[in-house]
Amino acid sequence: MTSTESSAGASEDPPRCTAVARTAQATRAARISRSAAAAWAVWAATRALLLLCVFRVLALPGPDVTTDVSGIYQGWAEVLRSGTFPLDDVTWQYPPAAALPVLAPDLLPFLPYATAFFVLVLAVDAAALALFLRAGRAPGHRRTGAWAWVAGVALLGPTAYARYDLMVAAVAAAALFAAVRHPRTAGALLAFGALLKVWPVLLLTGAPLRGRRARALWWSAAGWAAGLTLTAVVAAPGALSFVTFQRDRGTEVESLGALVLHVARHAGWPGEVQLHYGSLEFLGPGVPLVSSLALVLSGAALAWLLHWRLRAGRFGELSPATRGDAAFTAVLLFTTTSRVISPQYLLWLVGLAAVCLTVRASRQGLPAVLVLLATGVTLLEFPVCFGDVVTSDARGITLLVLRNGLLVAASLLACRRLHVATGRGRAADPTGVPGARPSLSPARDAHTRATSR
Repeated sequence: MTSTESSAGASEDPPRCTAVARTAQATRAARISRSAAAAWAVWAATRALLLLCVFRVLALPGPDVTTDVSGIYQGWAEVLRSGTFPLDDVTWQYPPAAALPVLAPDLLPFLPYATAFFVLVLAVDAAALALFLRAGRAPGHRRTGAWAWVAGVALLGPTAYARYDLMVAAVAAAALFAAVRHPRTAGALLAFGALLKVWPVLLLTGAPLRGRRARALWWSAAGWAAGLTLTAVVAAPGALSFVTFQRDRGTEVESLGALVLHVARHAGWPGEVQLHYGSLEFLGPGVPLVSSLALVLSGAALAWLLHWRLRAGRFGELSPATRGDAAFTAVLLFTTTSRVISPQYLLWLVGLAAVCLTVRASRQGLPAVLVLLATGVTLLEFPVCFGDVVTSDARGITLLVLRNGLLVAASLLACRRLHVATGRGRAADPTGVPGARPSLSPARDAHTRATSR
């Protein structure tokens, strides 16, 4: 081949390469568009079923899950409109910002309170799916998390729309996604989430401790938390009354510790189940001991998390993927060991599991799947077979053993994977990009390029 022919061929390569790249780009865009359309279609179908359930067009066996909205939430709203928090209601066990979702139906005055609440939860649900789909388009991310959100909320059934926990889970997910590039926004979201329902404070388990972004996140979280709390205290009396009511709670019938008491009833234990501090709890001899043991387990979980963080910090800053994994593990541990595992708590885990499944570098894939399975079992446990749970029948105990067993397995596996992920030399992430691999040395990078051709 002459030099002229060679130069002519070389000049033709770039257009050909550009065309191939454009074709590949168009194919990828079409695939992403089809995936998003499929996710929205499944979301619409499953949410239509949830709405039919909460509007009582379709009725699942068991208790009516919507009474919390039409009765308790609406009653709280009337008290809050009078300028005070529910001081004399022990069922009010929430931080001051919880007043916002309770009062939110006032934004739709043309609808009945419960209907407006369900419509607002639907809107937040849609916004959360849009958030997961958008995050899944970023480098190092995928859309698996969006599908996990669609499936997880549906698996919990109508309870997902009859509590305000879905709103908190959406705020927590937004905070984790914002933490890498917008730490101040993430700090504000974390503070707001913690003042909605406390548990989002656990998202700080894997938060960075050094550098400009770390300072921005921590100062933003502290400033917003202090400002919002002060505003609530000044605005109305009783903003912090939830602390006392939460402290006095006992062992709820669906918790891990309650399994011991369920079995004990068959051996002649004289205790009983009663409505106590807003939930059905065991009352009787030995219950305070079981509750204390649950607190000990939660304390052990906290000690392990502190030990892990101190150990992981010795090997460098945590990667963004590991920060999400740490948040998921922390909330999973405290949910599993809690004296109370209400069905809606599974939404917390679904939201964080979806975040982990969005980030390709996350190691929490299997624990996240176990959480989704536990969410499906929870629908059977409440409301479908809740009568069997309350009476400690064999079917109710079996469902609790299965659901709580899945949570225990997910907790242990999550701890193990988090520990392995932050072993010596694995915690650092020089790129700072979620899911990105550490950069290679120049010589090794050149060798990699040469051998990949």
